[in-house]
Amino acid sequence: MKEQIQKILAEGENQLNEFKKSRTGLNKNTFDSVCAFLNRSGGNLLLGVNDNGEVEGIEESKVQKIIDQLVSLMNNPQKLSPPVYLIPKVEDIDEKKIIYLQIPESSQVHSTVGKIFDRNYDGDFNITGNHKLVEDLYLRKSNSFTESVIYKYLTLSDLRPDLISRVRKLASIQRSGHPWTSMTDDELLKSAKMYRKDFKTGEEGFTLAAALLFGKDEVIHNILPAYKTDALVRVINTDRFDDRIEVRTNLIESYDVLMDFIRKHLPDPFFMEGDQRISIRDRIFREVVANTLIHREYLNAFPAKLIIEEQKVTVENWNRPFGHGIIDPSNYYTHPKNQNLMEVFKQIGRADELGSGVRNVFKYGKLYGSDEPVFEEGDVFKAIISLPKGHLAGKGKFSFGMEGTLTIENDTLSDELNELLDTINDTISDTIKTRYQNIIKILIKSPGLRANNLAGELKVSDVTIRRDMQKLFKQSIVEFKGSKKTGGYYLTTDILKRLKL
Repeated sequence: MKEQIQKILAEGENQLNEFKKSRTGLNKNTFDSVCAFLNRSGGNLLLGVNDNGEVEGIEESKVQKIIDQLVSLMNNPQKLSPPVYLIPKVEDIDEKKIIYLQIPESSQVHSTVGKIFDRNYDGDFNITGNHKLVEDLYLRKSNSFTESVIYKYLTLSDLRPDLISRVRKLASIQRSGHPWTSMTDDELLKSAKMYRKDFKTGEEGFTLAAALLFGKDEVIHNILPAYKTDALVRVINTDRFDDRIEVRTNLIESYDVLMDFIRKHLPDPFFMEGDQRISIRDRIFREVVANTLIHREYLNAFPAKLIIEEQKVTVENWNRPFGHGIIDPSNYYTHPKNQNLMEVFKQIGRADELGSGVRNVFKYGKLYGSDEPVFEEGDVFKAIISLPKGHLAGKGKFSFGMEGTLTIENDTLSDELNELLDTINDTISDTIKTRYQNIIKILIKSPGLRANNLAGELKVSDVTIRRDMQKLFKQSIVEFKGSKKTGGYYLTTDILKRLKL
């Protein structure tokens, strides 16, 4: 990042670079520049640098205060509307503290304290009273970003009220008193920028983003006939596939279906972060799946793909690139391709602040697989996630959702499980005891599986597994976490401690 800042300093102020002294606090016109960059082509804002490009620095005792101000005001619709979620960076240049904010081009028109700013080589200028420039700005945004396309004949009756209600509930879970909880469906959609007016043509209505998030399936298929996400497993039958689903529904449920597919086929090694057990599989693929759905160019017929192979998962989707080549996580800032979609996913807890999701994938990907993740930016955005060695059918001892017999070879663990099950009930048959053992062993390696996943692993009926799970649940060996639709079974904390896991 230091090299990038030095390059910006060498270039000086221009359409993409702006410097502010900010010795002890934010300059009064800081958000004029933030707003202008968002409305134009993005840019770089350096605080602690004068107009001549000389690094004066920020008083060290004021750095955190300024960062807190930036973050708070960027999330305050009275200051910046609509709000944005950016991450200020602190860097030492010439032994002085500066703050660097990389600002992407936005898919929306932003204002600060009711004023709309645009950017040119002379700096930031207020275009609020110039209706022609404002119209041109809205037109340019609508032509550049897929999600903002207006479908004037799309009505509230074409959308699913149950999905809107679900998003409202998920947002309230993320933040108590979330404003969406008290809004009608129409008000919520307008608040989320799913309804807009084209100031060039006068047309107004719901956007493609509204249809993608909340539309009935037949509506989505009518607007985007080629739209789908193709998820495949190619481990045994590498010429075709071992398992496959084509996802053509709304983005809310697409996320659920794709995450269930991941949980069905990929292991989840036991991992502790501090004193808390976490699912590194879910941490990684939550970001990968959300990224695939959020940052896609939906007017292109290229289908998104999620391909699980023996040692890697590859995800591809068509997008509008802001650069080309392999992404370096230490010097990377993502640009939102569809900011309205991203904002809804963020409000319901399915996406993080810009850039942090990719960094999380790199952080946990190193712990999960044998190689570091790879992200490649281009017309087709590609992510490659390495898998734990020997965990998929073909070479390893564990099979998750594939053809073949499940075997888990660990004598010490088997002895401990025998002792555990004997203390609970010494009258069960050997067949049932063995099945209980295998259920527990599977959940050790892949927590969060559903009953049908376990039935497939053990080659028994769903009825048998559900009866087993009821028994194990009553004995406090397993617990169910999450919603009925997307949740799964986990071993209880007491059992994990007893097994010394």
